[in-house]
Amino acid sequence: MFYEKTEQLLDLAIWMQSSREGVSLKDIMRRFGVSKRTADRMRDLILLRFPQTMEVDSDTREKRWYIPQGTLKDMIQFNADELSCLNIAKESLEKNHLHQKANELDGIITKIKASIKPDTFRRIEPDAEELMRAEGIACRPGPKIQVDERILAPIREAILSCHQIRITYENKNSKKISYNTLNPLGFLYGDRNHYLVALHSDGFGDGRAHNFILLNIKAVKILPEVFIYPPDFSLQKYAAQSFGAFQEDPVDVEWIFDTEVADEAAHYIFHPSQKMKKNKDGTLTVKFRAGGRMEMDWHLYTWGDHVKVVKPKENRLQKNK
Repeated sequence: MFYEKTEQLLDLAIWMQSSREGVSLKDIMRRFGVSKRTADRMRDLILLRFPQTMEVDSDTREKRWYIPQGTLKDMIQFNADELSCLNIAKESLEKNHLHQKANELDGIITKIKASIKPDTFRRIEPDAEELMRAEGIACRPGPKIQVDERILAPIREAILSCHQIRITYENKNSKKISYNTLNPLGFLYGDRNHYLVALHSDGFGDGRAHNFILLNIKAVKILPEVFIYPPDFSLQKYAAQSFGAFQEDPVDVEWIFDTEVADEAAHYIFHPSQKMKKNKDGTLTVKFRAGGRMEMDWHLYTWGDHVKVVKPKENRLQKNK
């Protein structure tokens, strides 16, 4: 608890140094979810520890404070989670062909790394690399799913330390509760659901990785038992077996986009293994092999009648039109 309060005060101090317009008591209450009385105490502690804090001139009657630039230069450090978030953002930009923005973000990452003390960087870099490996980006623009950080945080910690976890899991259809002991490998973020990718510690399912819907995980406990991360497992290769994030046996896929949307479709990466061919009649053929039939159907719906499904033949979407 003491550590958390200290971390909150440091976050507040950094925020007050980065804010040009200053920070008010209402701002503190909203950001940290505290009462006015607690916000008063936090502000008073900042004034005590950082006497150079100044009150901002404002046209409103609401008081605001800021800490002059440079005051906290020796106190601001970056952790593995923050570095991995930046690298994941860069990877996402690259996947969406925003290469200039990805290069600019890469420059920011390089500057941040250069500002980190050498001994700190040597300590956090391996953790940042592990988190990058564990966070599988398989998402597209659209509605975002919010997952409780109280579920994500212990799973991330267990992935980094290679500790087993025990989860309380609710079945999506039957609503039945089960308890699973797992070796967590990473995350996959999809359009409709986000998943924990994990192995059952007892080898259930022929020792293959399984997906657990993050929203259906009701509780997580880190266990003292450790596991060895499979040296031949790659989250990227695992994700590439499917269209989106849902895993099932792969099938041959062949779509033909009509002339009206062929040029637009040519700019899409539907799957890492795809092969595209511009046909003589102006249509576009896309072929790849993957599972995730339901997610394919949902995506095809956005193209309406402008796409014809050649394979697989049993396409539920066009069957119901």
